[in-house]
Amino acid sequence: MNPEAKLVSRETNRASLVQFVGYFLWLGTVGFGGPIALAGLMQQDLVDGRGWVRKDDYLEGLVLAQLAPGPLAAQLAIYLGYIQAGTLGATAVGVAFILPSFLMVLAISVAYVRFGGLPWMQGMFYGIGATVIGIITRSAFKLTKLTLGKDKLLWGIFLVLAVSTAWTSREIVWLFLLGGIVNLVARALPTRLPARSAVSLFITPGALLKLATSGVLVEIFLYFAKAGLFVFGSGLAVVPFLYGGVVQGHHWLTDHQFVDAVAVAMITPGPVVITVAFIGYLVAGVAGAAAATLGIFLPVYLVVVLLAPSYKRWAKHPQLNAFVRGVTAAATGAIAGAVIVLARRSIYDVPTILICSISIAVLFRWKVPEPILIACAAVIGLMLHHA
Repeated sequence: MNPEAKLVSRETNRASLVQFVGYFLWLGTVGFGGPIALAGLMQQDLVDGRGWVRKDDYLEGLVLAQLAPGPLAAQLAIYLGYIQAGTLGATAVGVAFILPSFLMVLAISVAYVRFGGLPWMQGMFYGIGATVIGIITRSAFKLTKLTLGKDKLLWGIFLVLAVSTAWTSREIVWLFLLGGIVNLVARALPTRLPARSAVSLFITPGALLKLATSGVLVEIFLYFAKAGLFVFGSGLAVVPFLYGGVVQGHHWLTDHQFVDAVAVAMITPGPVVITVAFIGYLVAGVAGAAAATLGIFLPVYLVVVLLAPSYKRWAKHPQLNAFVRGVTAAATGAIAGAVIVLARRSIYDVPTILICSISIAVLFRWKVPEPILIACAAVIGLMLHHA
């Protein structure tokens, strides 16, 4: 029996593939709250509620999503689909989970391009942009507590990336890798890491980016595929990467359009990185949105399909865990730095300062769903814009 068949056979087939895919189509349509909330819903519904997924399989998928590059919720969903029905299950679940939010973002993108110059649309995003800064600030705080703890070395890596991102407004990929290497050397150098595991996780998806191609759609696809290789845990980790390349490198978007792109991801369900569909649409229409979405999620899909059969052999290696923890600390620092970068563009007068401050206070005090907070900010923005 091949590794894929062995992996799939561990799960008793208490749900058909159609039912399983249907659940993720529903979750992608109504699932708000970010990666941790979506992962919690999967456990609540699939493990505790319906019993379609074994607890051990769920926990293994959660660990994989934390260790490997890719947005956590999408990676976990694809892994559970792989457990259910191999490559077919991973593909079907991935499409079902991503498609609803992609279509919603596409619809918003069309409206944004058509009505973006009108006062009411500008007013909405005036308020939404300030609230998004508050939401990212809260998320960065939560990620910092979750990933760093009291580890002084990880805090050092965090601070270096936070300062460098805030100072340069760019993604510095080699600093991310250096963060992983520093933590690896400090924590787990004595034990050797099997070459096959390391190459599979960090090189195989990246090798796809060496294809010699041309054209704006291919350029979009390759850029976002590269960005997808450095999203660890939260989809917000991609924000500092995208800002430097999308705004300052390729000049695809302006500062305010980029903040609007992040806002669009916040007001739609599903994975946060679906913001790339908005960016792709502004650059090259529907085809650009599709190319960007395929690029950002392809590494996630490949990580699961290529590594799941040998997952148990490499998941517990202390060296790999040390490297990933260092990269995660660097990504968290970059998110914190990105808050400062984006705030400089969205917080520029008394009303936006107040909207952002109130948003942060509300998020720290109460469990208000982010879409509701953003809707309130949009209304306030309209009122202020027409005052």
